Amino acid sequence: MSRRPQRRDPEGHRLDILSAAQECFGEKGFARATVRDIAARAGVTHGLVLRQFGTKEQLFLAAVPGHRELDQTIAGDRETLPERVAQAFVERMERNAAGDPLVVLLRSMASDQNVTAGLLEAMVANSIEAYGEVLGDTVDDVPARVAMLGAQLIGITVVRYIAPTGVLARMPADDLARHLGRVLRQILFA
Repeated sequence: MSRRPQRRDPEGHRLDILSAAQECFGEKGFARATVRDIAARAGVTHGLVLRQFGTKEQLFLAAVPGHRELDQTIAGDRETLPERVAQAFVERMERNAAGDPLVVLLRSMASDQNVTAGLLEAMVANSIEAYGEVLGDTVDDVPARVAMLGAQLIGITVVRYIAPTGVLARMPADDLARHLGRVLRQILFA
């Protein structure tokens, strides 16, 4: 009996890999998730994952939903940018904070601080580029503003979704998005 040739579907494989990576990182954490686990879940070979993404770190960055959605979220009217970013962030985290790769990454800081720091730095660099295109020459010091915005989101992630504490942990999601939008407006435009 002859085998059927495998169908080539690079974009389909890429989406399957990203979905499998998000699940695997969410369940196992960055350190314990392996490229082989992700490949098996996606129904592809380990080699294909590495050809598509290069390294586990690059795969993680591609799988972070907030990062993939950033261009889509920030596109549009500059005036409503802070509110769009706040709303998208809160909606994403409320949907599945436990499995969100940002939460996974922050939880793994204790076990592998160097890798985590490198991944966070890469996420900020990519965000600086994206925000720079939207903000252009309208504000000064885009890198500092984006770094401050990222620190704000990381802080909220910790006190609301990792170690729920205080007012922010108990606040209704709509209120959180509204307050966060005001803070992000100050960071981006003040």
